Amino acid sequence: QVQLVESGGGLVQAGGSLRLSCATSGRTFGSLIMGWFRQAPGKERETVAVISVSNGRTYYADSVKGRFTISRDNAKSTVYLQMNSLKPEDTAVYYCAARSGRAFYILPREYGNWGQGTQVTVSS
Repeated sequence: QVQLVESGGGLVQAGGSLRLSCATSGRTFGSLIMGWFRQAPGKERETVAVISVSNGRTYYADSVKGRFTISRDNAKSTVYLQMNSLKPEDTAVYYCAARSGRAFYILPREYGNWGQGTQVTVSS
């Protein structure tokens, strides 16, 4: 089992930036696949970005490519999501999730460990 604590959400104007952090504990960080997901009111949870902690492989949803960057700090057992050029449609609760395994997992249903979520609101 792995524990996840997100931070860094808030209110920002369109075009602005935020950095989300997800601190982990309870399992070897280097063995994890970690992702950022988001859920807007009335919509299904969707994948934003995923990273393999061991080899740095990443995946981005088309809607955030070129604007968001997922990264990890092995010394701090923390994953980050740098969000630039934010748009009102990026408004959602953002969740960090983690799992172990040999594949590269992209879908929300493939993850069993979730953080509490952090609200990101982008005003126009």
